Amino acid sequence: MVMASSAGGGALQGAIPTSTSFSQLLPCRSLPFCSSSVLSCRTWVPCRGWNGTTQLVKISHNSPKRRLYICRAVASVDTQQGPTPAKEEIKGDGQSRSLWKASIDFKWIRDNKEAVALNARNRKSVANVELVVELYEQLCNLQTEVESLRAERNVVANRMKQKLDPSEREKLIAEGKHLKDNLVALEEDLAQLTDKLQREAQSIPNSTHPDVPIGGEDAASLRKMVGTKCEFDFPVKDHVDLGQELDLFDFDAAAEVSGTKFYYLKNEAVLLEIGLINWALSELVKRGYTPLSTPDIVRSSVLEKCGFQPRALNTQVYSIEGTDQCLAGTAEIPVGGMYMDQIIDDSLLPLKFVAFSHCFRTEAGAAGYATRGLYRVHQFSKVEMFIICRPEDSDSFHEELISIEESLFSSLGLHFKTLDMPSEDLGAPAYRKYDVEAWMPGLGRYGEISSSSNCTDYQSRRLNIRYRPAIEESNPSTVVKPKKRKGQLKFVHTLNATACAVPRMIISILENFQQEDGSIIIPEVLQPFMGGVKVISPKSKQ
Repeated sequence: MVMASSAGGGALQGAIPTSTSFSQLLPCRSLPFCSSSVLSCRTWVPCRGWNGTTQLVKISHNSPKRRLYICRAVASVDTQQGPTPAKEEIKGDGQSRSLWKASIDFKWIRDNKEAVALNARNRKSVANVELVVELYEQLCNLQTEVESLRAERNVVANRMKQKLDPSEREKLIAEGKHLKDNLVALEEDLAQLTDKLQREAQSIPNSTHPDVPIGGEDAASLRKMVGTKCEFDFPVKDHVDLGQELDLFDFDAAAEVSGTKFYYLKNEAVLLEIGLINWALSELVKRGYTPLSTPDIVRSSVLEKCGFQPRALNTQVYSIEGTDQCLAGTAEIPVGGMYMDQIIDDSLLPLKFVAFSHCFRTEAGAAGYATRGLYRVHQFSKVEMFIICRPEDSDSFHEELISIEESLFSSLGLHFKTLDMPSEDLGAPAYRKYDVEAWMPGLGRYGEISSSSNCTDYQSRRLNIRYRPAIEESNPSTVVKPKKRKGQLKFVHTLNATACAVPRMIISILENFQQEDGSIIIPEVLQPFMGGVKVISPKSKQ
């Protein structure tokens, strides 16, 4: 990956891709001039780009006109309003800040300004749609001005090729220098305006499914109620009391070692965690999902492209000081990032993954009895489903994901309900979200154990994940097999869903399957994954 500094300073940093072949290079039409006066054949040199930033480009002298060529690592083909390639800006504190650009349809936002603004209000978004439209119109005007100056510069350059007397040539040289200086200034303004527009636009949430209820949490729509509440003829205990009596947790030691909202799992609780993970993975692999184990650390830019805000005021993200990295809060981030800047063959879609990961969340503001114990913690294990598909298939795959969740939780014997979540409860990437809430008798309420979201092309436009659909040409002949040709590049749709969030599942199992003698019966489907343990019994007191 090539990393380049922004206009105005800073040494270029990063490794040059030594494996890049000359056939991988593209004509660079966006570099009006080169700031380096010394060029050697096929060497990397710092050149000033159209937007005023400095980039490393590879120079070739093979062409008589000495046209510049730039590696695909820096430039990309603009297809379906493809995004400007990601680059890094090195700040004074030594940390890099992402200047990536999402492929946002600003013209559509401008033409549908009222609908976009209403959608943002319905979702309690901080996005300033009016400002985005204003910045976009300024950008269009500035781009027109830049193109006009470039055209004037080309006219001067063509006249310079003609036979001229010395005085006229000197006049043209002065005019060309004046145009060049003006163009540089405008291009720097254009770069700054582009960055400002992108930063503002990235806060605009996804569009919303027309069936999503409008409002806050109380507006959630009940989709399905599965099973009935367990009835006990003895006083029920919550998972914290059960865990202490069965020697399954140690919150006090974890608080001393790591801080509040951390925990140690002990004895059968460890077997239960591993058993839940292996059970969920095996069930999803049976259904054709490819298993993955993902990195716990991701770049901040990847996290942002997935729709999360690592530097927001009440962020749920742990950032690693002095780096451009964060701890992942969910596997959807590294799984989505795995296909960043790729074009997927149409024949490979859909791609279905089941990913195991550790998740890290700050859980800012979470406190009180309702969130005690394992319910809301800073670190936990999770099994996540993730689908990359064609746009026309995402709604049906969303139904598949919630159906799988319902099947998994039903097989455990849990009582739960599924909800169509309201507009104010949707994260920025979600077009629609279903939640599953299980009855937790110890807490005396339903608690969320999973969710599934259709993010449509919100993440793929930022991650630049596309595919080229195969178009079957009709042929009147019944003998000749129809030919397939490739269509225009399109952005894929992405979906994610929780198969098993371990702490919430442990809560549900302990509280729902507790017995009067203090023991816990392990659900039958989990027993093969528990090393022969069928019951968690109270430890004998010495």
